[in-house]
Amino acid sequence: MNTLSHFQGFDKCQGSYEEQVLYDYFLQRVRKDSPEQLIEYFRSLFIQGRGFRQAEVYIALETIVKSKNIEYRFNYFFNRCCHILINRWQMEPQLQGYIPQLISLFENLASPRHGFHNTTSRIRYLVKNFTKSDEYKKLQRLAKVIDNKNNNYKNQSVGNLIHRYPYLYNHCLLGDDSSSENQQTVRHIKIKTERRFEVNLSRYVTYKVRMAQLMRSPEFDQQHKHLIRPVQNPTLLKDKELNGALKHFLGTVDGGYTYKSLSQDFLSQTVHTKTFERFKLDLYEYLITSLDPQYVKGQFNKNLYQVLQNTLPECNHQKPSEFLMMRTSSQLLNFFVVESSRRPEHYVFIDMVSNLGVTRTIGTLLKVVLMSRKIKPYLEKRFAILFNHYESFTRDGVPWLVKALEHLQLAFSVHFGKVDLTCLNPVKFK
Repeated sequence: MNTLSHFQGFDKCQGSYEEQVLYDYFLQRVRKDSPEQLIEYFRSLFIQGRGFRQAEVYIALETIVKSKNIEYRFNYFFNRCCHILINRWQMEPQLQGYIPQLISLFENLASPRHGFHNTTSRIRYLVKNFTKSDEYKKLQRLAKVIDNKNNNYKNQSVGNLIHRYPYLYNHCLLGDDSSSENQQTVRHIKIKTERRFEVNLSRYVTYKVRMAQLMRSPEFDQQHKHLIRPVQNPTLLKDKELNGALKHFLGTVDGGYTYKSLSQDFLSQTVHTKTFERFKLDLYEYLITSLDPQYVKGQFNKNLYQVLQNTLPECNHQKPSEFLMMRTSSQLLNFFVVESSRRPEHYVFIDMVSNLGVTRTIGTLLKVVLMSRKIKPYLEKRFAILFNHYESFTRDGVPWLVKALEHLQLAFSVHFGKVDLTCLNPVKFK
């Protein structure tokens, strides 16, 4: 039966009729054909663009690329075609390696040679144009997440580190129009990456504690070291930096309180706070506690106070609510990290890192996030903005950012992960 005959009820001017032909074709073939065959179909249809083994599919594509306003719609259509294959392959570990191969098809495409009225040239032009889009950037990042075997070179770009930070995936790999299948794919990869890091971190901490215990033993001998199998540091931090960060995030930071107990104490007091104005004053005190007093006395102190004072002043006499807390937290993260991709200035964040160090800077952000788990995506989005901004830089060019990304990964694993590290007592590290 002719594939096109199924779709006579669709509105041709919207392209849904012909687009559905392509979607259904790939949905059918991805269940039956090998990845090599499917990649070849893509090459024939979208790279060569000179006809296809199934005439009705090529006719549908020809109609799509010649339709009115296709340049505004093609990127979504083509991205969805790619994800039909990606979503299927991602479910089977032995097929995941074909995802980077598919995406690599669109690298270094030649510019079309003929007039745009020619179907082949029109297809090549639209696919070439797709490679300049945000959708294509997200596909490239996804390829790097999946194909991370060769990402250990010292001078690699920041963008090649995307696989290390699952908290960036939602904002760096997905868009507002991402399909539910695409979201599910990213969610699956995110959970798997988080779990792998947490397990590796737990093994590393256990190894370090056991080594520390062995070295303190009166019967210790250098030869005994070989009795414990070494575990590699799972971060890009030096061992000393990692151990210090773990001690900080797991241990006490102010008056015998941990970050978690500080947040719980603050939230328990908030229940009795009568006005939003009072809440903001208490929040200010909560945030500056455990920071360097000399740094707090400077301009940072005044600016932070002003940000809080300027947040919804018309609500000052209301009782604090979740809505007010979320809005205030969003304003704080704008101030501490970055406001938006349109306004990517982050002078305060760099100043904090320079004066307080990366560990205490991330600790301050952690204080905000620990007030409510719903705030966590707000912070993830700010770091995604920074990541995108510096994506083409080398690691050596922005070492402070790489350390910040690594520290945030640690902080999230310690406080939101499923592996309990508190019982391992990293204070005993050597």
